[in-house]
Amino acid sequence: MRTISQDVAVRLYHLDDSGTATTLLYGTLAEALQTAQAQPDDIQEDLFLQTSNDVVSYLDYIEG
Repeated sequence: MRTISQDVAVRLYHLDDSGTATTLLYGTLAEALQTAQAQPDDIQEDLFLQTSNDVVSYLDYIEG
């Protein structure tokens, strides 16, 4: 994901095994990271952050 500020608008969503995406949050990157961190580990594995021009898995993002 490109370098972005903590204030950029993002969508945080969970992608389940059937391919269904469930939005957990529309908000800032800071809010999305806080929400994602509060999820159980097995859910975190399937979380994604989406900006207007990019998508990255939550774990890939926090692992750098």
